[in-house]
Amino acid sequence: QKRTSKSKKNMRKHVWKQKALTQATKALFLAKYVLKSQDSGASSNGNTSELLTN
Repeated sequence: QKRTSKSKKNMRKHVWKQKALTQATKALFLAKYVLKSQDSGASSNGNTSELLTN
C-alpha cells in the first residue's frame, strides 16, 4: 500500500483547521449577537429564547 505524502497530510490538516476556525468564529459571532439582542431589548427577550430553541 502506498504511503500518503507528508505534504498531502499537512494540507488535509490545514483544511481541517480552517474549517474549525470558521465554525468557531461563526459560533462566537452568533453568541455575541444573541447577547447584544438580549441587552438592547429587555422587553423583547421572548424573541431571543425562541431563537435559542430553534
